[in-house]
Amino acid sequence: QVQLVESGGGLVQAGGSLRLSCAASGRTFSRYGMGWFRQAPGKEREFVATISRSGGITSYAESVRGRFTISRDNAKNTVYLQMNSLIPEDTAVYYCAAKATLRLSDYYTAALEYTDWGQGTQVTVSS
Repeated sequence: QVQLVESGGGLVQAGGSLRLSCAASGRTFSRYGMGWFRQAPGKEREFVATISRSGGITSYAESVRGRFTISRDNAKNTVYLQMNSLIPEDTAVYYCAAKATLRLSDYYTAALEYTDWGQGTQVTVSS
């Protein structure tokens, strides 16, 4: 099991940027594929981005591709989500998630695949 703590959320105007961080502890971080998900009020949790153990493979939801960038620093046990050109539709609670993977190239886009979750951080984009 790995413990995850998100930070970096807040209120930003449309067109602005935020960088979310997710600090991991408890297990060897480099053994985990990582993902970001979000949940807006009244909506289901949805996939945002994922990154493989090595950081060499990433995947994004169509709604954020080209605006968001996921990255990781295994030396700091941290995964990041750089969010640019934010729009009001990006308003949600953002969660990071972890899944232990066997292969360096494995990555997952489905929430049910992930075993460990953070508590979430609120992102609000005003118009």
